[in-house]
Amino acid sequence: MSPVFLAVAVLLPICGGALIPVLPFRSRKQMMIYIEGVVLLNSVLAVSLLLNRPAEHFVLFRFTSNITLSFRLDGLGSVFTALISVLWPLATLYAFEYMKHEEHEKFFFLFYTVTYGITMGIAFAEDLVTMYCFYEMLTLITVPLVLHTLTREAVLAGRTYLYYSLGGAAFAFIGVIFILVYGTSPDFAAGGVLDLAKIGDRTNLLLLIYVLCFFGFSVKAAMFPFSGWLPKAGVAPTPVTALLHAVAVVKAGAFATMRVTYYSFGTEFLRGTWAQTVVLVPVIFTIVYGCSRALKETHLKRRLAWSTVSNLSYILFGVALMSPLGLVGALTHMICHAVIKICSFFCAGAVICQSGREYIYQLDGLGKKMPKTFAVFTVSGLALMGVPGLAGFVGKWNLVKAALDSAHPLAVVGVIALMISALLTAIYMLTISVRAFVQPGDASAMSAEHQIVPFEEVRDPGWMMLLPLVLFVAAMFVIGLHPQPLIDVFTQIASAIQ
Repeated sequence: MSPVFLAVAVLLPICGGALIPVLPFRSRKQMMIYIEGVVLLNSVLAVSLLLNRPAEHFVLFRFTSNITLSFRLDGLGSVFTALISVLWPLATLYAFEYMKHEEHEKFFFLFYTVTYGITMGIAFAEDLVTMYCFYEMLTLITVPLVLHTLTREAVLAGRTYLYYSLGGAAFAFIGVIFILVYGTSPDFAAGGVLDLAKIGDRTNLLLLIYVLCFFGFSVKAAMFPFSGWLPKAGVAPTPVTALLHAVAVVKAGAFATMRVTYYSFGTEFLRGTWAQTVVLVPVIFTIVYGCSRALKETHLKRRLAWSTVSNLSYILFGVALMSPLGLVGALTHMICHAVIKICSFFCAGAVICQSGREYIYQLDGLGKKMPKTFAVFTVSGLALMGVPGLAGFVGKWNLVKAALDSAHPLAVVGVIALMISALLTAIYMLTISVRAFVQPGDASAMSAEHQIVPFEEVRDPGWMMLLPLVLFVAAMFVIGLHPQPLIDVFTQIASAIQ
């Protein structure tokens, strides 16, 4: 295919989303058809680009002779492209059902759809400058989504999210500048682009810059001590939190750390240095810390948010191992976690939407009223634990293999952290299902944030919410039972990394 379609796949949802508030829709149904049409068309285009990958790049804008906004689709970008192009249409379909009682719906879907295009820009970025520009645009376009309800909690959450993201961007920008100065090119290249002749005796300085850059991009991946923004962002509507926690923002942070580690600085330069140890320590700590906070949390969406904090550091752990097997493990868990976590968040959103109940102690007996929703939630909980036969096991297994293959002494500590995390995950996920199916219903449950629906009137949601849930569960089983095609693709991508 022509490389111009790379730009089309970025600009179509941006332009299509921007038109939503001004188009004269005669009914909500017309608006839904238009939005889903734009998203589906873009996903079809993205899949076509994956199947017929353009050999050339496309320059969207030129700052200088060697600094541009340009797009190219390589192996790593193809993984992120496939993830967002498959999940976004399903997330949009779910959002239609969830948002039907919310205000300012047109403006919500404006930012929701534009976010698709900007995330695609991160996936297609040919170089560090392009990725950084779209990475920052992602922050700015998702802040209104966090602020959507305009409650005091939403405003505080939006402010926290913005402060954290801008702070992380400042550290990441330092890395961009040093790559431009000490790299042979700003373009991504397997193995890195650093020019050792230019570096000379400044090795420790470049290692420090890598650490700052890794920490900067890891803000969106919610690594400790920068994880506080993510649970607070749970005040946004569930379609937003699902994208924040499973697809767009947090995965963009993990994807960016892969780019700077394997395609800018290079693992040959980083592996075995003090910089690798410095990034491994907070990553391993976050794996256990996130699970511990999830275990203590009584709010349903915030418990899932802390779970995301932990699981994102699974991905960062694979990245920080700085080996081909580590990259395979990171990519595998990135895909598996995205499917599992968007499913569990959509289940939580369905519960809140249908019952008004948001705290775990309010869910007693709801499994009998919403059996389909809680059955799906239980499967997602088992998958997140890492039960064999489901997607979560595949991601964790590949990370453990990579860690045991690594020569770094902290790799074994990471394996222990993964085992502790699996145990804590079983407790904080399955207790929700047990309360829903085993405990008697509590008709007197109250909520300060949502209007409680009488227990007798609680039902499973409509097909627009249930269809994505069923498809996600099917994906968990398919990946869990037949992971080899994915592993083969990821191994081929990682084989270029030395």
